Amino acid sequence: MQKNKRVTRRQFLKGSIGAVAAFTIVPRHVLGGPGHMPPSETFGGALIGCGGRGNGTFNGLGPNVEKRAICDVKFVGKTDNKMVYTDFRRVMERKDIDVVAIATPPHWHALISIAAMEAGKDILCEKPMTRFIAEGRAVAEAEKRYNRIFQVGTYGRFSANRERRKIMTSGLLKECKAVYIKHGGFKVREWSGMVNVKPQPIPRSLDWDMYCGPSPLRFYHPHRTGGTHRGYWDYEGGGMTDMGQHFFDRFQYEYAKDDTSPVEIEAYAPPAHPEACGMWGWVELKYADGLTLVFDSEEWGERYNRKEDRSVSISDLNEQSQRKLREMPDPEPLVGFPEAIRTRKQASGHAAVSHRCVTLMHLANIAIRTGRKIHYDPVKEQIIGDEEANRLVNQPMRAPWHL
Repeated sequence: MQKNKRVTRRQFLKGSIGAVAAFTIVPRHVLGGPGHMPPSETFGGALIGCGGRGNGTFNGLGPNVEKRAICDVKFVGKTDNKMVYTDFRRVMERKDIDVVAIATPPHWHALISIAAMEAGKDILCEKPMTRFIAEGRAVAEAEKRYNRIFQVGTYGRFSANRERRKIMTSGLLKECKAVYIKHGGFKVREWSGMVNVKPQPIPRSLDWDMYCGPSPLRFYHPHRTGGTHRGYWDYEGGGMTDMGQHFFDRFQYEYAKDDTSPVEIEAYAPPAHPEACGMWGWVELKYADGLTLVFDSEEWGERYNRKEDRSVSISDLNEQSQRKLREMPDPEPLVGFPEAIRTRKQASGHAAVSHRCVTLMHLANIAIRTGRKIHYDPVKEQIIGDEEANRLVNQPMRAPWHL
């Protein structure tokens, strides 16, 4: 009788399992059943970034994922390179890791996601997806090139108005006069950076150079780590990007803007600090079809009062168009990450659409940082006629890191 060979989950998915001998006794843990998970349904998982959101992000991978590695730059002196790591690149070398949860600060999201997909792994990434616009396009291209599953850990579209989505994708609405205003909830004051602080000693357990990574190597201060890292342009984009991807994933889906971006962006805010994120009042973003999107922080200056909320509904269509709409199929069911890695269907909120969503926040922050109205080409993904602003679309990375 031929000896049984151990088959990895990856080989199973590729259909490379040979025929099992007719009289082989198959153990219960291989067949599965109550209390037994078959190996073919178990995925090896790694968590990169073990701070406040780490475990929550890892749990989003699904119930069939076994945690086999954790990685964080604060683990200096604790690593064994078997379960505990400080360098994510060593995790990517592991053949028994199938899926990766990324919960680092956002300045690392793109590079780790691309490295993971290149290594044949699927990714669930914390929001915001990226630190600047060009990173998102690079991640989307990697997702397509390596045929991997990618999803940002925000699920706003799963509670979206599906009828509105149907109207916006039907082609029956000739002009969009809708105005979508999000009042408050951005934590702008909470995630403002500190200025004029003095350098502090680097903790022995922290690899500060690796923490900074592709961002500038600044002096260490504890406010630049932990949750308060959000207050610095080097790592994130303040309350705007911390909360925005939650809020506007649903908007993107409902208004069918997953394939485009606003063309005109104007901000009402005080002058921005070059390193520290700060206060802002509101930002108005306008699409080519006339749809207006507004972020109103409700934390600085006057409240936005240029326009009033106006949603799209079936009443915007004439009777003939309404009949046609009812005859059209409803939007396809959305696919969460656990289902996507099991079925190999593309996850809803995949890299390309998540990139378009976080682009909203990046464009808003660019308008805040430059202090002027900007015009954006959503096809070329470049700001028009403003080189200073356009440099914030594709920002340089500190060597040796690059997209």
